[in-house]
Amino acid sequence: MDRRIDNIEFNVKDIERAKKFYGEAFGWSFTDFGPEYCEFNDGRITGGFTTLGAVRPGGPLVILYADDLEGTQKRLEGLGAPIVKAIFSFPGGRRFHFTDPDGYELAVWSAG
Repeated sequence: MDRRIDNIEFNVKDIERAKKFYGEAFGWSFTDFGPEYCEFNDGRITGGFTTLGAVRPGGPLVILYADDLEGTQKRLEGLGAPIVKAIFSFPGGRRFHFTDPDGYELAVWSAG
């Protein structure tokens, strides 16, 4: 799993509305993790709906997994990638956000 796309996160205004839409449209299943986060599963990949960030037209947040979170951040910084959200903890792990050379924001997480 190291350095592979692991999760896709949608910032939404209403988690229940998102669950209803994607459940009915694509048959996704859901696991709630409190009022601000819900995991979805399409049968192949998981992702999340969250109300913790602003809705960003143009796409979901792509999240990669890394065994060594700090090492991955240092590698990205060495490549000139700006870190736009420092490492923070959340239920289940830690993550940080960076932007690529075209300005796309991505995140990297680790369970440890």
